[in-house]
Amino acid sequence: MATEGEKQTVFDVEAANMLTKELRDVFASGKTRSYEWRISQLKSMIKMCDEHEEDIAYALHQDLSKPKLESIVYEITMLKNSCTLAIKELKQWMMPEKARTSLLTFPSSAEIVPEPLGVVLVISAWNYPFLLSLDPLVGAIAAGNAMVLKPSEFSPATSSLLAKLLPEYLDISSIKVVEGAVSETSALLEQKWDKIFYTGNGRVGRIVMAAAAKHLTPVVLELGGKSPVVVDSGIDLQIATRRIIAGKWGCNNGQACVSPDYIITTKDCADKLVDSLKKELETFYGKNPLESKDLSRIVNSKHFSRLTKLLDEDNEVSRKIVYGGERDEANLKISPTILVGVPRDSLIMKEEIFGPLLPILIVRKIEDSFDMINSGTKPLAAYLFTNNKKLKEQFVASVSAGGVVINDIAMHVAIHTLPFGGVGESGTGSYHGKFSFDAFSHKKAVLYRSFMGDAAMRYPPYTQGKLRLMKAFMTSNFWTILRTLFGRS
Repeated sequence: MATEGEKQTVFDVEAANMLTKELRDVFASGKTRSYEWRISQLKSMIKMCDEHEEDIAYALHQDLSKPKLESIVYEITMLKNSCTLAIKELKQWMMPEKARTSLLTFPSSAEIVPEPLGVVLVISAWNYPFLLSLDPLVGAIAAGNAMVLKPSEFSPATSSLLAKLLPEYLDISSIKVVEGAVSETSALLEQKWDKIFYTGNGRVGRIVMAAAAKHLTPVVLELGGKSPVVVDSGIDLQIATRRIIAGKWGCNNGQACVSPDYIITTKDCADKLVDSLKKELETFYGKNPLESKDLSRIVNSKHFSRLTKLLDEDNEVSRKIVYGGERDEANLKISPTILVGVPRDSLIMKEEIFGPLLPILIVRKIEDSFDMINSGTKPLAAYLFTNNKKLKEQFVASVSAGGVVINDIAMHVAIHTLPFGGVGESGTGSYHGKFSFDAFSHKKAVLYRSFMGDAAMRYPPYTQGKLRLMKAFMTSNFWTILRTLFGRS
């Protein structure tokens, strides 16, 4: 029985309401708007990463058995890069952008002023629990907001570490961490926010969007979907397969939103592709991949059961396994698994896999893959391996996805000049680099006028002459205005 001092405070709607009120008071004070505050928080985040790299990597290993290299490179270093870029570019991002005016408002000047939205909520995911918690915060901080972070309860070690470290390094009055599960998230979603940023699945995304709609709160939804890989013939198959493996199993063992969900190729290419994948997988993870320390485990028993269900559906799918399929339920591990020719109406082709299973579908000609992709919901990412210039152009033009990569997997995520986000059911809104700053900013339109140049034509009584002149000025065409003034129009 816990003593009174050990009792945990219940975080309910009332507590959430008090929390948001505190943050609104802090934001109203103007504290988070200053350049100095923003820079200090970003620098402190880098310091936190440097001083606790081992602790962060250990927490990620506890949650997912994530290899240390993946933790340091894909989570810690990517976050530090985001902070470093924001520190370097922040003054430029904060500067008002000059805008052109028209003859209608002459003399005048105009600008677009970025301002923080206010108090924002970030709900993060379990698969990259460190990066996906703090990378959105980089944008929220850079834009000058106060904020709440709700880490995923499915990655408890990382969630606990974030709750411990952030108050030590960041401004606790402006940046709060709320741990918990469904009840805590529900309490947060009852509140009015100036923006909600959610990373996760479409089912919860709909709940978040419905809650936001009650307050007309804008959202960024970073979801997922069935990201396809189209493999053409006549390519360097070894490089292609190595890159597919790195993007599938080398990214959290397939538990990544941009992970390849299935491959489409032709019959002539399929056998060679499978052979190459088998060879390279054995090179990377050995003959018994369940024992490899370079593969993450499945996050929990719920997701292990979900993936098992995809494989065991009516025995139709498991019979299509051509490589892998081994499972270790006690340690929540599933080996890299390749399947060829699974039924198109099977669960594995209807649901986002989010795990180490990779079906390969066969088409008569490679161009048929475009219609197959477009017949489903729009994916977060779409990949094509080819040397055919025309095919590249057709793919980019005809396949709608959050992002497209030619001849690689997932690398667009690391390019800060590209927006990262989904389209349709794979998400709404985007971030990374300046797009993160923009995601948490309002672009305020400002027009400056003097008392000179006041035009009588805009005031009653209205006449035909005033109408003609106003129409001419609305066109902003100098010669049209002149012709109207001299009665030639």
